Amino acid sequence: MNVIEKAEQRGFRYELVQGERKVEIRGICYDSRKAFPGCLFVCMQGASFDSHQKLTDVSASGAAAAVIDHDCTLPAGITILRVPDARLALAELSAAWFDFPADRLTLIGVTGTKGKTTTTHMIRALLTRAGKKTGLIGTNGILIGETHTPTKNTTPESYELQEAFSKMVQAGCSCAVMEVSSQGLMLHRTGGIFFDCGVFLNLSPDHIGPSEHKSFEEYRDCKARLFSQCRWGFLNGDDENAAYMGARAHCEALYRFAERAEADFRAEDIRYEAEDGFVGLAFTFRAPETEAVTVKVGIPGRFNADNALAALAVCRKLGVERSVLSDGLKDIRVSGRMEIVYSGAFTVMVDYAHNAVSMEALLDTLRDYHPKRLSVVFGCGGNRAKERRYAMGEIAGRKADFSVITADNSRWEKTEDILSDIRGSIEGTGGAFIEIADRREAIFYAIRHARPGDMIAIIGKGHEDYQEINGVRHHFSDRETAEAALSELACCK
Repeated sequence: MNVIEKAEQRGFRYELVQGERKVEIRGICYDSRKAFPGCLFVCMQGASFDSHQKLTDVSASGAAAAVIDHDCTLPAGITILRVPDARLALAELSAAWFDFPADRLTLIGVTGTKGKTTTTHMIRALLTRAGKKTGLIGTNGILIGETHTPTKNTTPESYELQEAFSKMVQAGCSCAVMEVSSQGLMLHRTGGIFFDCGVFLNLSPDHIGPSEHKSFEEYRDCKARLFSQCRWGFLNGDDENAAYMGARAHCEALYRFAERAEADFRAEDIRYEAEDGFVGLAFTFRAPETEAVTVKVGIPGRFNADNALAALAVCRKLGVERSVLSDGLKDIRVSGRMEIVYSGAFTVMVDYAHNAVSMEALLDTLRDYHPKRLSVVFGCGGNRAKERRYAMGEIAGRKADFSVITADNSRWEKTEDILSDIRGSIEGTGGAFIEIADRREAIFYAIRHARPGDMIAIIGKGHEDYQEINGVRHHFSDRETAEAALSELACCK
């Protein structure tokens, strides 16, 4: 039985345009540059390229079959399947190729505008502490045991996703937790997957623009799709979009977690704690038919109580014991998420906040630690909606005492054009700032000019270890750069 027949047993539907259905398949491919003899090639149309146009070249490479979803020139001597949506077909065929590995995992998907990475790491930490080997997929990459593999997208393409599930099963994982992005849902990267748990954290305007979502409504609708493919749904009752998600859900059961609203799982008496080497949060966790438990979370930030509550709700439903819930997050660390690089005469931290909502939440949280002066180093990505840079400039001007505006991933835009947009917003608030286009120099400047009691937040890139300029990625790490500046400062004293 070949992969086409295996997928067909799970509901894969197609029209056989030419050739034989029982053709021998040696693998699946969707990049025309990587087509190989015996492969099943899936043609897909992107924003700027349509691989249907390369079908003749793919056939010449020795491909055994191809999947199309619209009219194109068909070369002879190759089996052709026509489907309504090639991206969905890729997901279904990839699952079949790896023998449906998700079936052998307890699978948790987390969606929302902010907090996905932190929440997935928290869920993994709790499940691991409970003795369940758990794989992770998201912005920070793929984690299977101690093996880390970088990923290009928050939610990888469906073939890579199924391959990761397969490796998790082979490594002895019983669970997998992953970030589910709106783009991943829209482009069917999670097609054919049924999640045991789906989690909604929050929603605010983001990823809206020519190369992303057309509108907030489309963005929200894509997020809601997660709850049509999961057994249990967990919704943040404190977010105004929870009702929208719930109304479109097709789950066996829906649960709400919240601090303020009525909910099945609750966080109460949230407080900051900083003593005996612990810096973070503590609160009381309440769950149905469970005695209340005090939880400690080793990441600062008021909004991390929401992330922790989501993780606790899922894990409690999955049977994790109270003792694990109480202590399982005390030592949690997430690369590039409220990550402390230095804490002494002043504090330096790195965070991934890359939109106005997450930036404002971060700066508000840092104010709660009462720094003498709060400085922020940031830029904005190029070839993204300009509204993001305007909003971030306005937030910096209002919320920070001093801003250093600099390059982020400029991509194909000119850095000076991006900085000009940010500058205009900051100037409108009267906030103090300096403009240093080179990100390394900007970070060095901020640290060289730090005063006792200051807090410096370097934001926007977080865990990323590259900077993209004119379509080329160069190695760059905010943390490494901050450490170099701190080392220089120590030498100079």
